[in-house]
Amino acid sequence: MRGKYGTTRSGRPIDYALLDKLVEEAEKGYDVDEILERGKDCGAGGSGPASVVPAQLDPELRDALTERAERDHEPASAVIRQALRSYLAAD
Repeated sequence: MRGKYGTTRSGRPIDYALLDKLVEEAEKGYDVDEILERGKDCGAGGSGPASVVPAQLDPELRDALTERAERDHEPASAVIRQALRSYLAAD
């Protein structure tokens, strides 16, 4: 039986159709230079490797973060870093 196996972070069902597509893409190969280039902005602006700091956000704050990230065409983590830098510099 070909069923559903959870969802992606965006909520898309993980099923055999998606798995088949991903396998086909992987078999064609990936451009490693492109992948490395995309990963360069992880922790952008710091003096060393980034670390993950968990934070709990209420639904309204999470919605505001998502809206701002979409408006700025940035990942949520970039918006959070920018907000923290601005907040900490204001002291």
